[in-house]
Amino acid sequence: MAAPRYKKLVDSLASEIRSGSLAPGERLATHRALATREGIAVVTATRVYAELETMGLVSREQGRGTFVRDLAVPAGHGIDQQAVAADAVDLSFNNPSLPGQADLLRQALREVAASGDLDSLLRYQPHRGRPQDRASIARHLALRGITADADRLLITNGAQQGLAVTVMALLSPGDVVAVDALTYPGFKVLAHAFHLDLEPVPTTPDGPDLDALERLCATRPVRAIYTMPTLHNPLGWVMPAADRTRLIGIARQYGPLVIEDASYAYLDENPPPPLAETAPDITVYVSGLSKSIASGLRVGFVLAPPSAVPSLERAVRVSTWNTPALTTAIACRWLDDGTVGHLEARKRDDARARQAIVGQELAGLPVISHPASYFTWLPLPDDARADRLTANLARRNISITTAEPFSTSAHTPQAIRLALGSTDLDTLRSTLRTVRRVAAEDACV
Repeated sequence: MAAPRYKKLVDSLASEIRSGSLAPGERLATHRALATREGIAVVTATRVYAELETMGLVSREQGRGTFVRDLAVPAGHGIDQQAVAADAVDLSFNNPSLPGQADLLRQALREVAASGDLDSLLRYQPHRGRPQDRASIARHLALRGITADADRLLITNGAQQGLAVTVMALLSPGDVVAVDALTYPGFKVLAHAFHLDLEPVPTTPDGPDLDALERLCATRPVRAIYTMPTLHNPLGWVMPAADRTRLIGIARQYGPLVIEDASYAYLDENPPPPLAETAPDITVYVSGLSKSIASGLRVGFVLAPPSAVPSLERAVRVSTWNTPALTTAIACRWLDDGTVGHLEARKRDDARARQAIVGQELAGLPVISHPASYFTWLPLPDDARADRLTANLARRNISITTAEPFSTSAHTPQAIRLALGSTDLDTLRSTLRTVRRVAAEDACV
C-alpha cells in the first residue's frame, strides 16, 4: 500500500533537515504557503509540521512560525546533566559546593562510626523516617518560619522524590494542575509520567498572574497548584506576602491542593511566611538539602496536612521503602549542630558573589534573577534563536539551557537560563564574557 502523500512530505522535509539542506534556525514556509506549494489542504500542512515537531526536528512558536531545530543540541537543551561533556563549562546544571565540605563529610563519618548503635543504620527504617530525625527536621523548618509538627513530616530521598510521592499519593491521571508558564522541569517530567494535565499560568515580575489563576480555577476543575513562591526556578522571584495571601484565598475558594516547592528558598534570608505556615491544612511543603548542602546527600522532606500523611507514607513504601539511614543520620547531625545553617549562609554569600559577576559581565542585558540565586534568566532579542545560541556555545565547550525544558505553554520564549553554581568564579567570569559575545553574534545572523 502506498504511503499517504503527507507522510512522503514529512519524510522529505525530515531528510532535508537531517542532511543540513534546511539549516538550523531556518524558518519554514507558513502552513498556508506549504499547502499552496505542495497542493495539499492547510489542515494537512498543519499535520505535517505537527509530525516533524513530534520527531524533534522543528519547533513551532506562536506568532513567529515553524523553525528547524539544531540537531547538535542535546535532548533537553542541557537540562540533562549526562549530556554535558566532561571538559565543558557547565552553566546548565547547578552543583554548588564550597571548599571544605569534603572535610566536613569525613568528620561526620568518623563521628557516626564512633557513635552508639551502628547496627540500627543497617536495618530498614520507618517509612516516614525515625521520630528523632523528623524532630531534627521540624526544628530546622522552624528556622524557616514554619511550625512543623514532626508527625506531619516524611523524610524522602531528596526533594524530587518528595514531589514524586506527593504526585503518586495525592493526584490521579487526568488531574488538572495549575503551574507557572515557566516552571521546574522535574515537575514537568513527573506530570508526563503520571499523566497530569498541566495548565500554564502566565507570569508577572513578582509571581504567577493571580487573575489568570483565578479564571482558570473558575473554569476548570483544578486539582492542585504547583508553585515556588520563594526563589522561583528559573525566574528567581519571591512572591510578596499579599500575593501569597490571595493565592491561598483562591485555593480555599476553589478547593485545589497547594504544592509548595521550597528547594531554593534557603537563598532568601527574609522571605514572607511560607504558604505551608499560612495554610497548613491545604499545603504540601517539599524541600531538601541537595541544593543547600550537597547534591549527593539525598535527603528531602515533605510536610503535609495530617489527612495526607498515610497516603504519602504508602507512596514512600512502594517507591523506596525508606531513606538510607546513613545519609539521614549525617544530615540530621548537621542540622542539629548548626552545620547546615553555616553552609547555607556561606552559599548565600557565594551566590551573591556570582550574581555580582553576572551584573558586571552582562551589564545592559535584560537579565532576570534574584540577588542571591544560583541562576540567571536571559531573554533574547526577537531575532535571536536560543537553540542556535546553545549549539554555538556547545561548540565552544559551554553548556547552557534554553527555555524549552521550563516552558509549559504553547509559546516557548527565546531565552536561556544560566546556572552559576558549578564552576569557579574566574571561569564563570570568562565564560559569561563568551556567552555575551556569542549571543551578540547570533543576534546579527
